[in-house]
Amino acid sequence: MDFLQRLAQILDRPLFPWKKLILGFSVGQYIFESLLTLRQYRVLQATKPPAVLAKEIPQDTFDKSQAYGRAKAQFSLVNGLWSQISNVAFIQYDVLPKLWSLTGDWLLRFAPARFTGEISHSIVFVLTFVLVQQVLGLPAKLYSTFVLEEKFGFNKQTPALFVTDMVKSNLILAVIVPPILAGFLKIIQKTGTGFIFYLWAFAAGIQLFAITAYPIFIQPLFNKLSPLEDGELKTKVNALADKFKFPLSELYVIDGSKRSAHSNAFFYGLPWKKHIVIYDTLLEKSDTDEVLAILAHELGHWKLGHTTRLFGISQVNLLYIFSLFSVFINNKSLYSSFGFHNVHPIVIGFILFSDALSPMDTLLQLALNMLSRKHEFEADDFALGLGFKSELSTALIKLHKQNLSTMDADWMYASYHFSHPHLSERLKALDWESDRKVVLEEKDEVVKASGREEL
Repeated sequence: MDFLQRLAQILDRPLFPWKKLILGFSVGQYIFESLLTLRQYRVLQATKPPAVLAKEIPQDTFDKSQAYGRAKAQFSLVNGLWSQISNVAFIQYDVLPKLWSLTGDWLLRFAPARFTGEISHSIVFVLTFVLVQQVLGLPAKLYSTFVLEEKFGFNKQTPALFVTDMVKSNLILAVIVPPILAGFLKIIQKTGTGFIFYLWAFAAGIQLFAITAYPIFIQPLFNKLSPLEDGELKTKVNALADKFKFPLSELYVIDGSKRSAHSNAFFYGLPWKKHIVIYDTLLEKSDTDEVLAILAHELGHWKLGHTTRLFGISQVNLLYIFSLFSVFINNKSLYSSFGFHNVHPIVIGFILFSDALSPMDTLLQLALNMLSRKHEFEADDFALGLGFKSELSTALIKLHKQNLSTMDADWMYASYHFSHPHLSERLKALDWESDRKVVLEEKDEVVKASGREEL
């Protein structure tokens, strides 16, 4: 604690250039990410699939995948530029103090006196700030959904469903943000700078609650979850779960086709009660053994402790964030740099602190992506050990073909952005190419033995 107090004193100096530093971080990150996107764009201009995919991916599918990747890269560059311009404008023109003052005036004018304190003010400010961000991001979201995804055949949303989803999302925010934010602020108000462990315990409790509540109360507002019908797939999945004592409670099918043609599968739940969810688009386009191979991969994440490990890392990260926040929470130079000279709202301090922390967040995300890719290889290897080599390989190929996923990537771009290895890497790790050679060699021997020749 003494170290944190000394660090707080060092960083709280008059005229410390916080605004210039944070603007520099933001612009520098955008330039770096844009350069990575340009590197990836060169890979997306390739006209032939990687060697490991040469016999698996039809040329027209590869061409369409490359075109989809280029379209998304172009969109990310333009959208990133717009986001950067908006962010710089917010910082340069002191939008935050103006918005704080405006929301305070609303409360004084329209709310009862007991709802004009810092907690009520912070709740109204955050909800207003989120709404402003949504409005600024709406053109990009509309373009992504109804132009880009529509062009490549993925969008299944109607404008009415799009609006309905947006309304539902904002209503959910209006319900869950006030109590969470109120608890967050109340803990800090009551405990002062000693809030670190109290806030960490509160955040961990919120995470556990979200894991439990989301599939029960929120997911059904957007998608229909139906129990998987009895049959071969359900029998085999239950047998696989029983084999490894996976606490499977229910198998669901989700109507993902309601919004998108993309497909996937996942599981969720507390350690003693898990639910597996399979997209209807996956069932439609894959056979039983391929779906089982994908679920074996997901089971590998659980069996190998990946989900527990990542949850533990997230808790350590939360503790680290709250410890550093205690350094910045009373930093008057940080507040003053952004136009808060006379008031120092806690929620504003956390927003500014998050901006200052962005370079460290970038490094952490890079490390987490590396760990996640390692986990994906391990889960693939787990499914391989269960005898699903061929089924998992063909399932991955089908998924990438259906989703027009990136089939090759620039190594720097992939290291920074990808939480999963790209298809070429996964098939090489599964030794898929050599497996095909074995099959072809066996076929040649059969042909020779029969005295026939085939072209």
